[in-house]
Amino acid sequence: MDQQSALAELRAAGVIAVLRAPSADHAVRTVDALVAGGVTGVEITYSTPDACTAIERIATEYGNDVQLGAGTVLTAGQARDAVAAGARFLVSPGTDPAVAEAMLDTGATVLLGALTPSEVMTAVRLGAHAVKVFPASLGGPTYLRSLRGPFPDVPLVPTGGVNVANIGDWLAAGAVAVGAGGELCSATAMAAGRWAEIEATARQFAEAHQRAAGHA
Repeated sequence: MDQQSALAELRAAGVIAVLRAPSADHAVRTVDALVAGGVTGVEITYSTPDACTAIERIATEYGNDVQLGAGTVLTAGQARDAVAAGARFLVSPGTDPAVAEAMLDTGATVLLGALTPSEVMTAVRLGAHAVKVFPASLGGPTYLRSLRGPFPDVPLVPTGGVNVANIGDWLAAGAVAVGAGGELCSATAMAAGRWAEIEATARQFAEAHQRAAGHA
């Protein structure tokens, strides 16, 4: 995946739902609700049991209609398995060189996790298409804007602390996309099967992003 294509896919997704679901079935049902609400960027984390099963089922059902990825990628094997199952992007919480190399070798879009300027430099050196700023809640949009100073050309995707009310602030600070976990699809809502609630929240996120993107 070249840098421009990867960036276009991230911008197209806009909002990436980060799922730490209690099971593969819950993950699939959550994605159904998210898509119904207008959120089509989905990251199935490896903290979800049988994550690759969920990825494969979602890829089969939605194809290119969902920007589907795998998160919390900690090993080379996980990277390969996720892409084989249908993941189009891979997200690691850090910058392990061996894992980064394996992720890039799959041909998928690669996001490496970083928080400090030194970590952002490492992610870029390792070849990341974009940098996942995590936990972005520690510094908020002001911190992201500060990172844009020394790294104006690095695509940044803040994750953690993103909600309906501040999506516009993140985009204005320079985010190419945002990652949203519990604020978008909480663990309790997924576990209880509150699909209508997740769909409604997804619709709020999608509409807020659309409004913000129009003014970014």
